Amino acid sequence: MKIAFDVDVIRDLGITRMVQQVAEWGYQYIEQSPHPQINPFYKHPRASHETIAEYKQALRDNGVEISSFICVYRWSGPDEQRRQAAVKNWKRLIEVAVEMGVQVINTEFSGDPNQPEICEEMFYRSMDELLPVIEREGIRLEIQAHPWDFCEEHNETVDIVKSFRSENVKYVYSVPHTFFYDKGKGEVEKMLRYAGNDLSHVLIADTRNHTRHCRYIVNPPGVDAAVHQHVGVGEGDVDFDALFRTLREMNFAEQTFKVGGPPIVAASLFGYPEKMKYQAVETRELIERELLRR
Repeated sequence: MKIAFDVDVIRDLGITRMVQQVAEWGYQYIEQSPHPQINPFYKHPRASHETIAEYKQALRDNGVEISSFICVYRWSGPDEQRRQAAVKNWKRLIEVAVEMGVQVINTEFSGDPNQPEICEEMFYRSMDELLPVIEREGIRLEIQAHPWDFCEEHNETVDIVKSFRSENVKYVYSVPHTFFYDKGKGEVEKMLRYAGNDLSHVLIADTRNHTRHCRYIVNPPGVDAAVHQHVGVGEGDVDFDALFRTLREMNFAEQTFKVGGPPIVAASLFGYPEKMKYQAVETRELIERELLRR
C-alpha cells in the first residue's frame, strides 16, 4: 500500500519546495492534484520540459515518488464542445503520466447534476474513446463520485465503474464525501464492502454531515450548491473506527492490482495550510497505525 499526500494545500510553494515539504513530513508518495504548472483544473495540461525536469530532479533528490495524478475535466459535458476538449486534455495528461512513470490517475465525472442523463451519456462517449488509450498505456483510471456531480452516490458510481469490466478502471472512496454517498447515513462499512475488490484508492479527511438540521446554513435557502469539507480526522462526523476496521477486514493494504500495483491511501486535507505542519504528520501516522500496524 502506498501512503500519499495530496499537495493541493501546498501547491503555492513551487515544485521543488513542495516535494521537499512532503518528504519532511515523512511521506514517500505524492498525490499530484490539479496544479497550475502541470495539470490545472479543466484546462489543457501545462507540463513543460522544464517543469517535468525540475519535478523529476526534486523527486530524486528527496526520495519521493508520484503515486497518482488527479485531474478534473469536463469529460461528461453537458456541452459537447467542452467534452471534446476534455478528451484532448485527458490524452495529453496520459502522455505526461507515462513520461513521469505514473500509472494511476484519479478523477471525477465533472458533470452537471441538473442534467444527469445527458452527462452519463457523454461520460460513456468519452470512455469509448479514452479506454483503449488507457489500456494501451497501462494506466489505472480511478473514479470517485463528487458532491454536485451528475452522480453523487457511492453505489451507483461503483456500478458505473464495474460496468466497464476492465482491470484498468477502479473506484476511489473519498472519505470527506461520505455523507453525499448515502444521503447522510454515513454507513462506511456497507459502502466499502459494496465496492469490494474494485476499491483501489481511499482519500483520508473528515467532514461534517451536511444533511443534519442547521449543520450548515446557506443563504439564500435552496441555493444550487453542495457544501463539504476536507478537514482533519476527528473534526467532523465520519466514523473512522468503522472505516479503518473494515479496510483491515478487507485486507485492503495487502492487495496488488493487475494495473498500477498497490492500492493508495492519500491524506486529502484542504483549507487549513497553517495546520499542515502537524496534521500532515498525524494523518500519515494514523494511516500507518491503523492499516500497516506500525
